[in-house]
Amino acid sequence: MITMLGMYDRAEISGANDAFWASIRAKLGFGPINLTRDMDFWEIWQSPELLFAQTCGLPYRSKLHGKVQLVGTPDYGVAGCPPGYYHSVIVARREAGVDLAELGSLRLAYNETNSQSGWAAFWAHVPEGSSVKEKLASGSHLNSARMVASGKADIACVDAVTWELIGAYDSFAADLTVLESTAPTPGLPFVTSLTQDAEVIRRAVREAIDELKPEQRKLLGLKSLIDIPSSTYLALPLPPQS
Repeated sequence: MITMLGMYDRAEISGANDAFWASIRAKLGFGPINLTRDMDFWEIWQSPELLFAQTCGLPYRSKLHGKVQLVGTPDYGVAGCPPGYYHSVIVARREAGVDLAELGSLRLAYNETNSQSGWAAFWAHVPEGSSVKEKLASGSHLNSARMVASGKADIACVDAVTWELIGAYDSFAADLTVLESTAPTPGLPFVTSLTQDAEVIRRAVREAIDELKPEQRKLLGLKSLIDIPSSTYLALPLPPQS
């Protein structure tokens, strides 16, 4: 069996993620002892051995719907969003004087085209038919923000939860500023394979969130587990692929 919490996992909070999974596992009474951190996300999401993982709304609606079951959507208490929802922030260098009205002259750093928060949210936010000077794939939100801070890119669209983590742990965040925020969309859902009992896992996850220690809750930002139907994810349009 495979379990993964890699969407918001970083060294500073990996211990809290381990403890969160250990609590879920104890309530389930089965599952691997350790979280998987050395496999490709797509391989994990599509594996018949998948027990529990977190994915993104865009991969879910574009490829995973019907191949996995929704367990629930974690609520991170993102300001200005309904429970279980999040948005992205469009960031630029603080001293650069970037103006989104001049989008065609700007270089956009993005994590990947299969990202709701780093790609789809951006193109849904800007006027239809907009273009940028250059699109620079970074591989992660963290790398996108670093590219902007270093001057390799002018703007990036970053998941609000990741942005909070960058602000907490990365000194270069002081060199960046938020230009605008995108509209709220359903957050990154927990999923399981079609062979598992999603309701049993849902109960275990909800109980584990409720029993988080204060320091773990603060590190992970987890408030509760929200039931957002698949139809809400599928209602969002697919973005351009390049």
